[in-house]
Amino acid sequence: MRLKERYKKEIAPQLKEKFGYNNILMVPKLDKVVVNVGFGRFSKDSAYIDNVKKNLAGITGQRCVLTKAKKAISAFKVREGMIIGAKVTLRGDRMYDFVEKLVNVTLPRVRDFRGLAEKSIDKTGNLTIGFKEHVAFPEISDDSIENIHGLEVIVATTAEGRDESLELLKFIGFPLKKS
Repeated sequence: MRLKERYKKEIAPQLKEKFGYNNILMVPKLDKVVVNVGFGRFSKDSAYIDNVKKNLAGITGQRCVLTKAKKAISAFKVREGMIIGAKVTLRGDRMYDFVEKLVNVTLPRVRDFRGLAEKSIDKTGNLTIGFKEHVAFPEISDDSIENIHGLEVIVATTAEGRDESLELLKFIGFPLKKS
């Protein structure tokens, strides 16, 4: 069963009963998923940037947006307006498909994975996952790897607090462990 259907039929009613909501619209749900990559010292290397853009598009199924520096930081040789990263924001069906693939396929493929720490959920209920290598995603084939880069996945929820978000993410199937 698809994650979106499972949420409507199983997860939402269980959360409504557990937290005693009066209305189904009060139940926390996934809001958006943001996948981003910082270029770091490779910010001037156009071949690296094109490779990262291609990888992000393959992983998410959507074109990425290049992010620019908001202010200059001389210690890092960053100027205002300089391209320093790329991001993709997923919503709707693509978001649910990505989260389902993330939980069932990608996280088990991560090397030395022992579960996500509960402290990676912030006080507003958003989960942040950092990947040291983008190779864990099944869309990346071994022969197309030019250089390995990390990425960050942020799963934003509409939960009012940490506890509601924690329950929602457990019901979805995220492998959370006590910290």
